[in-house]
Amino acid sequence: MASHRRPKQPSRTRVTVLTATAAAAVALTSQAAQADEKPTKKEVKAKVDRLYEEAEKATEKYNGAKEQQGKLQDDIDELQDKVARGQDELNGLRDSLGSMASAQYRSGGIDPTVQLFLSSDPDTYLDKASTLDQMTAKQADALEKIQDKQRTLAQQRKEATQKLNDLEDTREELGKKKKEVQGKLGEAQKLLNTLTAKERAALAAEDARASRDAGSRVDLGNAAKGSNFAMAAFQAAQSKIGSPYVYGAAGPGSFDCSGLTSWAYGQAGVSIPRTSQSQANAGTRISSQSDLRVGDLVIFYGDMHHVGFYAGNGQVLHAPKPGAVVRYESINNMPYMFGVRI
Repeated sequence: MASHRRPKQPSRTRVTVLTATAAAAVALTSQAAQADEKPTKKEVKAKVDRLYEEAEKATEKYNGAKEQQGKLQDDIDELQDKVARGQDELNGLRDSLGSMASAQYRSGGIDPTVQLFLSSDPDTYLDKASTLDQMTAKQADALEKIQDKQRTLAQQRKEATQKLNDLEDTREELGKKKKEVQGKLGEAQKLLNTLTAKERAALAAEDARASRDAGSRVDLGNAAKGSNFAMAAFQAAQSKIGSPYVYGAAGPGSFDCSGLTSWAYGQAGVSIPRTSQSQANAGTRISSQSDLRVGDLVIFYGDMHHVGFYAGNGQVLHAPKPGAVVRYESINNMPYMFGVRI
C-alpha cells in the first residue's frame, strides 16, 4: 500500500530568512537602479551652485589668511630693520666706550697726588683731572645706554621670532584653505562633466545671457547717491563689468567678491579691509534696504561671506561666483544681512 505523507513544511526560521533575503535583493536592485539614474541638468546646477557658495566661503577664509600673512611679513620686515639699526647703534656705543677706556688708560699709571706734585703746571693738571672725572661719568652713562639698547634688541629679536612662527602657521593655514577651495571647485567640475556637451553648453549660455542682460538692460532708477568716495568706488567697479570671477583675485583683470569692493575703494583713495567679514565692520551699518545709497557695501549670508555694491533700484553690482563675471543682480537673489556705509 503506497504511503501518502504530507510534504514537510518549511520552518518559520527558514521562511523568515528567505523573506529577508528577497527584501534585501529588492532593496539592492532599487538602489542600483537609483545609482544608475543620471542627475538632471537642474539637479546638477543646484549642486554646482551650492559647491560654488561653499568655495566662496573658503575663498574669504583664504583671503583673510593671505591678508594676515601680508601684515605679519610687514611687521617682521619692520622689526628686522629696527634690530639692524639698533645693532649699529649698539656697536657705536661700544666703540665709544672703548675709546674712553683707552684714553683713560693712556693718561693713567701714576698716582694722581704724585702727578700733581711733579707737575710743572698744577693748573693744567687740575684741568686734566677734571676732564678725567667727566670721562668716568660719561663711561657710566655709556654703559647704561648699552644695557638699555641690549634689552631693547633682545625684546625685538624675541618679537620677530614669534612673528616668524606666526607667519609659518599662517602659511600652513593658507595652503589648507587653498586646497579646500580647489577641492570644492573640482567637485563642481566633476558634476558638470556628468552632463552632456549640449547640456553644459546650455548652462553656459544661460549664465552668459544673465551676465549680458545684467550688464546692459538693468534699470538702476534714481536712488540716493553715496559720498564722493563711495560714488568713485562704485564707478570704478562699473568699469569692471564683464571681468571674470577668480578666487583670491583683487584686480585689475579678475576679482572675487571682496576683491572687487576693496580694489574699487582703493581706486577712490580709500583703504578698506580685504575680506567681506572685515568689510562688514569697516563703516556704519545700514539695516533697512530702503535706506541704502548707491556705493554702499551690501553684505549677504549669515556668515557674511559675500559682499557687493548697492547699485540702486534693488540691484547690486558684484563678482558673483566662479564661472561668472562682474555684473548686476537683484539684491533679493541672496539673503541680505545689512549695508555698510564707508
